[in-house]
Amino acid sequence: MNAARLSLLRSVIGEFALLGDLEELEPFGTGHINDTFASRFRQAGTPVRYLHQRVNETVFRRPDEVMENIVRVTGHIASALEKAGAADRSRKVLTVVRSRDGEPFVRDAEGGWWRSYLFIESARTFEVADSPSQARTLGACVGRFQLQLADLGGPRLRETIPGFHDMGRRYEAFDAALSSDPLGRAEAVAREIGFMEANRERGAVLARALGDGLIPERICHNDTKMNNILIDEGSGEGLCVTDLDTVMPGSPLYDVGDLVRTVATRAAEDERDLSRVAFDPVFFRALLDGYLSEAGAFLERAETELLAEAGRTITHIMGLRFLTDYLAGDAYYRISRQGHNLDRCRTQIALIESMDAQREAIDETVGELTARYARSGA
Repeated sequence: MNAARLSLLRSVIGEFALLGDLEELEPFGTGHINDTFASRFRQAGTPVRYLHQRVNETVFRRPDEVMENIVRVTGHIASALEKAGAADRSRKVLTVVRSRDGEPFVRDAEGGWWRSYLFIESARTFEVADSPSQARTLGACVGRFQLQLADLGGPRLRETIPGFHDMGRRYEAFDAALSSDPLGRAEAVAREIGFMEANRERGAVLARALGDGLIPERICHNDTKMNNILIDEGSGEGLCVTDLDTVMPGSPLYDVGDLVRTVATRAAEDERDLSRVAFDPVFFRALLDGYLSEAGAFLERAETELLAEAGRTITHIMGLRFLTDYLAGDAYYRISRQGHNLDRCRTQIALIESMDAQREAIDETVGELTARYARSGA
């Protein structure tokens, strides 16, 4: 970190209502979108850590609305945990640190938007699930998050990225990138383009059901890849979901889909050896069992009837987005190598093909587990 950047960051952190002396400050995490740093303060002889993030305004055009949503959501969950007498509450929901002016954000000298959270200690995330038991824990954590927000009152949450899971909009962006092809990459990815063209209609099933009112709009996370879920390092307990920028109205099926995409496979999102990319039915059963053990309390039959399509749909959306970004010149997702977004796209396509080959088993698992956890009268 250069001196100017460090000075700016120290100035920002000084505007938050943090006690004690700043002892350490360093970059943190591997997120695609926001710049994240971890700090350590000495407070009455005790080290306390915080996370500080600059919100990416290219992605989130209204950071104030992002923080409005996050404050409402975390406050609601914290209140519910307190009423339930839950132990260790500060580790089961993100804690927003206010500025000295009482705001949930700070503006820096360059106009950037920053936020701070209490750091959740002795917790970690995973890129690949290590066991069916962990897969179940991840599913239950997401189901619990949705259940905790099912009774959130007040005005509708802000749409921080309008049309985030709208397949029609994603294809409009894809068509534009393909038409302009600024770096001349399209010819070499004809197979990937052909896959997206052939699946254009099928990919819209969930968005169409939501838009037509066949399934209800609910509050959901919208980005529940497994590395957004904190796991206790000692007990293996699922603590909470993080990266709340995209919490907004949508469908719980979107969250299930991202879980399936990232948990029900032994491969990383950007695996280059496609022979390693396969849908894992054992991990799928485990994560869905965990999810429905919490979310089965509120899901309607129309929603559970689409569960089998959720993983395929979100994997499709992500593959399309990675391919779009590759064609457009890698402008959205951070890359660490040439062709990184193309690798990500190819991994998603391989996973979809594996899902399709095992669709009968997926349907059987969904039918069995939804029958077990179906809400009364659904």
